[in-house]
Amino acid sequence: QVQLVESGGGLVQAGGSLRLSCAASGRTFSSNAMAWFRQAPGKEREFVAAISASGSITPYADSVKGRFTISRDNAKNTVTLQMNTLKPEDTAVYYCAARTRGTIATMTLRAGYDYWGQGTQVTVSS
Repeated sequence: QVQLVESGGGLVQAGGSLRLSCAASGRTFSSNAMAWFRQAPGKEREFVAAISASGSITPYADSVKGRFTISRDNAKNTVTLQMNTLKPEDTAVYYCAARTRGTIATMTLRAGYDYWGQGTQVTVSS
């Protein structure tokens, strides 16, 4: 079956960096968009960043633009989120997501993704 496994979360001080990775297995997503979402306690799961199949289109949430960078390696079936200048408000569980169809316009929509990882905790202390 399809699995998405995140890694790289942890505790970091404000201003620090973390690198999240997501490895997909069970099928290839080289022709499909992948994304990162996050969910803080008591809040809805929100979009963070997405990347098109070729990697040429990478929308970001305004709150992370300029600080986070999403990338992918289609040969390894992985997607990565480099997070710099972290803030306490970035604290959340981060989820990797992959989809099997959709348009560029729907890359930022949670409902457009078919597969989800189990999540990895990121905690940023002030």
